Amino acid sequence: MPNHPITPLASSRINHDTISIELREPNAMPSMVRVVWPLQASLIDPKAFPDAAAAVAQLFARAHIVLASLQAHGR
Repeated sequence: MPNHPITPLASSRINHDTISIELREPNAMPSMVRVVWPLQASLIDPKAFPDAAAAVAQLFARAHIVLASLQAHGR
């Protein structure tokens, strides 16, 4: 278990895989955003790719909004 705060920013199941984004704030080190990708490559039908790409963009946008809100409130 880490000894520093971890704040979930966004997570989504995209094309049978879960991608999660979190803010990590280790002691005595700069904060960082961690993106957890699937361990194996994802195969996406070309017809489904536009929706998968849009879902990834929306996931990152949600994480950005949450991070900006945290920063605006002094985190």
